[in-house]
Formats: sequence, structure tokens, C-alpha cells
Amino acid sequence: MAVTYTINTLFDAGVIAPGTGFFLNNEMDDFTAKADVANTYGLVQSEANSIEPGKQPLSSMAPTILVDANQDVYLVTGSPGGSTIPTTVFQIVSNLVDFEMELTNAVNQPRIHYQGSPNIILTEPFALPADSYVGLWDYGYRVAPFINWGAAMSIGREDGRLQPVKDRRRPQGEARAIADEP
Repeated sequence: MAVTYTINTLFDAGVIAPGTGFFLNNEMDDFTAKADVANTYGLVQSEANSIEPGKQPLSSMAPTILVDANQDVYLVTGSPGGSTIPTTVFQIVSNLVDFEMELTNAVNQPRIHYQGSPNIILTEPFALPADSYVGLWDYGYRVAPFINWGAAMSIGREDGRLQPVKDRRRPQGEARAIADEP
């Protein structure tokens, strides 16, 4: 099972529901409050995603489950991080499948993110070879360091057992394999 939730930014909406102690989320930021103006994550949206009754907000949530050829669970992963969620999940999957990394390495590799607008490629240190920066700038992309990545929590199959892996980007919290398959 993969579980995900959205509270959006730190401290959510900054409002605690009376008598509950729970912060209310600020998911309204995933609608277009004003067309062609960036939201918290730099996403620029149109009138199509405007706030209206009966509409669902845009979301980047991507709880992901991969199975192997025998239909056994191979990976369960997900991450916070707004617009960086899809690229985080993609890079973990690609590291496992395409580059055949062990899960701990796949989760903890340096990451890159590009969302089209603004025209900036966000990178962690050592995510790209040095000569790539020059090439990207020559093609008109801007490259900037980024440190506010979501921290993926993942469970993957290694040595026949489900093993939890915690992303080093978030020192608190943990990933747990609650029950292994028979």
C-alpha cells in the first residue's frame, strides 16, 4: 500500500481547526488564484484551473507501486515536494530500473528538476556533470542549486524481502515495511 497526503507548504494554511489541534491544508494554492501568476511552487497556470465549485485542484501527488514480472511488489514510493514530486519519483524508478541501483542508492542520488516555467533547471550538488551546466546554458536553460527537495520514503524488494529506505534529505521520520508478503 502507498499512502500520500497533501498539506502543501510548511504550517499549511497557518490555521488550526478549533478543538482539533490539526492544521488546515492550503491546497487552494493548487488552483489558479490569478491566471499567469506563479503559485508557491513556481507553477504558472491558466484560467482552466481557476477556483470554481465542483473542480478538483491540480496535484503532483504520485504514490507509486511497481511490481516485477511475477506481480510481486518491487517498489512502493512517494514523496512530498509540490512540483518536484513527479521528477523525484521518476528518478527513483529510473535509478532502480534503468541503472539497476540498490534501493538506498536509488533514493539518495542527487536530483534534478525542470518544470518548463520558469526556465530554470534545479539541481542538487553533483547531480549533473560539470560540462552539462555549460551545455544547458548554451541552449538557453538556466541552472540553479536547490536544497528544498521532498524526501521520498520507499519500500523495495531486496534479497527477497521488503526493505524500508529513508531519504537522507529528511533526518526525521522513517520508512517501514509493516508486514512482508508471505
